[in-house]
Amino acid sequence: MKKGLYVLLMMLGYSVLYAQNARVYQDFNADWQFAKQALPKEENQWQQISVPHTFNPDDMQKGKGYYTGDGYYRKIFTVPDSFGDKRVFLRFEGVGSVAEIFMNGKYVTQHKGAFTAFAFEITDLIHPGKTDTLLVKANNTTRKDVIPVNMFLFPIYGGIYRPVEMIVTDKINFTVTDYASHGVYIKQKTSDNNARVTLLSKIENKNHDIQTITVRCEIFSANRKLETKSERNYSVHPQGILFAYDTLFVSNPHLWNGIKDPYLYSVVTTIIENGKELDKVSQPLGLRYIELKAGDGVYLNGKKYPMYGVSRHQDWFGFGNALSNEQHREDFLTIREMGATTVRLAHYPQADYVYTLADSLGLLIWSEIPFVNATSLQESENAHEQMREMIRQMGNHPSVYMWGMHNEVYSKNKDGNVPILTRELNDIAKTDDPDRPTISTSGYGEIDRPSNLAGDVQGINRYYGWYEGKIADLDNWGDYLKKQFPDYKVMLAEYGADANIDQQVDTLPDVSTIDPGKGQFYPEDYQTETHIQQWAAIQKHPNILASYAWNMFEFAVPSWSRGGVPARNLKGLVTFDRKRKKDAFYWYKANWNPEPMIYLEGRRNSIRQHANTKIQLFSNLGKVQVYLNGKAIPVRQGVNDKHWVCEPVKLRKGVNKIEAKGKTESGKELTDQMDWVLQ
Repeated sequence: MKKGLYVLLMMLGYSVLYAQNARVYQDFNADWQFAKQALPKEENQWQQISVPHTFNPDDMQKGKGYYTGDGYYRKIFTVPDSFGDKRVFLRFEGVGSVAEIFMNGKYVTQHKGAFTAFAFEITDLIHPGKTDTLLVKANNTTRKDVIPVNMFLFPIYGGIYRPVEMIVTDKINFTVTDYASHGVYIKQKTSDNNARVTLLSKIENKNHDIQTITVRCEIFSANRKLETKSERNYSVHPQGILFAYDTLFVSNPHLWNGIKDPYLYSVVTTIIENGKELDKVSQPLGLRYIELKAGDGVYLNGKKYPMYGVSRHQDWFGFGNALSNEQHREDFLTIREMGATTVRLAHYPQADYVYTLADSLGLLIWSEIPFVNATSLQESENAHEQMREMIRQMGNHPSVYMWGMHNEVYSKNKDGNVPILTRELNDIAKTDDPDRPTISTSGYGEIDRPSNLAGDVQGINRYYGWYEGKIADLDNWGDYLKKQFPDYKVMLAEYGADANIDQQVDTLPDVSTIDPGKGQFYPEDYQTETHIQQWAAIQKHPNILASYAWNMFEFAVPSWSRGGVPARNLKGLVTFDRKRKKDAFYWYKANWNPEPMIYLEGRRNSIRQHANTKIQLFSNLGKVQVYLNGKAIPVRQGVNDKHWVCEPVKLRKGVNKIEAKGKTESGKELTDQMDWVLQ
């Protein structure tokens, strides 16, 4: 992990170094003004803020009485006179959900969709050396023509909730407005011995005549050593866009090898005219090859790769989705602490920094658009747009291994709106990025539903023991897949159960008494048992190519009132405020993280009602010992070699001290303790 973060810092520093020589990225996040609902008529009605900012930092986390509508953002700024012969752009990384832009009182553009970036030029709208006024109207009301079309699964927070930057370039530059991408697109064909890196650079010329330029393409190692380069001359016209192609080769490449070795090269592409650098863009390059084998698993660089997966929503309690880079980083370090190797970004593209973190930490990313839960029959154009934006903005990241097209959206027949739209989305993905697989996700167990068949992979959400059947039914479903659909690539896209960490029971209740979806008592013990049994079942079924526990963190759902907490999906393995890790977190840590550990389950269930009970612990040590009130008691392995059980156990009245011990291979003793009080 430390090595990955070091590489991340090196890459970020490298980008800044080159930004100083040619293109300028200027932070545009300070000194904004905000007003909710109506455009102020008086200056004193503006609130001073900085972005990221949301106008729903907590109301969407409390229940149905949340605000949707307009929020107005104003920034008064001055660019220097030196920008007079430059091109100037603004790039918004995320505005929820529909943004309208005005410069000096004139309408500029509109963007639909909360989760992808957009960029536009303001060169002819500003006055270098003088004051300019930018106005952004953000509206987070759901619309039939913008995905997602409802908020049933997660909220759409309003506001400029991700960073904004000003980009300043020469009049000849890599395009900024091609779906807010970097203007340079990387494709690779990699093996253990060789890598062929194909680059497409899109270049604009805003001079009045044809210019002769040189495009230099370079690949640098992680320690900034030049590995290979190429230069080509082009004539770039003042009309249209120049598509400049080049191919570079790396012999005996140092492969990007997931969490084991997330090695990153960088690709630096430069426009040169008469020896002067006009524009320069640096992008990450992780050389790797990935194959998904039906019935077998996921292979990274020719070797089977452990797909220890979780899903992640981006909001935090008390902050909404207006997060700092430090908060994103904390989330992903927690994910790595648990031992996860792959993350489903649910159900939308997330911050640019998230993908950079994943590159450096070695996490495989499933990135998807927010076509979820329902169809309005009016969202096709916007779904197309968001798919293109996601792929062009995130496609250079080596961590991204798969594009998601929809989640739990259905039509009744093979030629309904959803299958047709999914085929269109698949075509867009394959046109822009033919080498990455696509996936669509169903909440039903059938593998041949028409809405799913357009993609390369099928994601299936299965909540056995919660919304359907029994916990143990997941094992039977895995057998069913192996027998009936051996040639299909299938992933378990979601599984799990809600848990209120402050609700505990001695004896597991029947799921019918919990009443998922409506009930108010969701004991943590039931979630723990669900994950214990279901991860053990997943281990037995390599035909489930990957699995993603739902969810890494609790998150807001404004329309819900379940498990004793309003507006909350409680399936997270970590609480919404990120302060407490549930027992299921440590179950996965024992299974996924090789760092030696031992953990007694049930410490929050400390007031006991029954003398006869069992003790469970999670440990990746080869042997453990358990003591009850100072006396050693028998311990056996449970569902797998990370699960240890003492049963039957009889507690005495009052305080019972429980201790677990084990030794690492080096002989270091690890212990864990807890007290149970029998009333």
